[in-house]
Amino acid sequence: MTKSALAIATALLISGNVQADQSLQTSMEEGKGVIKAFFGDLKGELEKGMKQSGPVDTIASCNIVAPSLAAGHSQMSGWEVGRTSLKLRNQKNAPDAWEEAVLKEFETRKSAGEDPMKLIKAEIVEEGGREVFRMMKAIPTAEVCTKCHGETIAEPVAAKLDELYPSDKARGYKVGDLRGAFTLKKPM
Repeated sequence: MTKSALAIATALLISGNVQADQSLQTSMEEGKGVIKAFFGDLKGELEKGMKQSGPVDTIASCNIVAPSLAAGHSQMSGWEVGRTSLKLRNQKNAPDAWEEAVLKEFETRKSAGEDPMKLIKAEIVEEGGREVFRMMKAIPTAEVCTKCHGETIAEPVAAKLDELYPSDKARGYKVGDLRGAFTLKKPM
């Protein structure tokens, strides 16, 4: 390869990397907005339910409302929007291989001292022969979460969880633990 051909090839490679970086950054910023909107609506519904009727009724509402909100935000945004965890409550939220690897990475990063509120990962991956933007943002366990996900759960709450989620593994969390993550996906 001549020096000029090498220089052109290098320039094209750098240009391609810059465009890929810009595309990744643009998608990441858009994704953060989608997560913020979804989280805001979900949190609002959960807070409203807790104030109006307490945790037992809120669990029943969450069983229907959370998937409905995810579907609505998916339709509105053009992204596939959801939540997942290593300890599932709803089996429909099971992580795929990429999500499971990221959840484990988040646990490692948290153990190394990273702030769980800032754990985020985004990348462009190949799926089925096409490029797909994937993004996850950690969900740290807050005090209010422990009413339904904590180490000690009141009996009526535990009974309702057992009724709605017979395979529930999403218990035993302490404040600051990683409850799971918001997950986004969008074809490029």
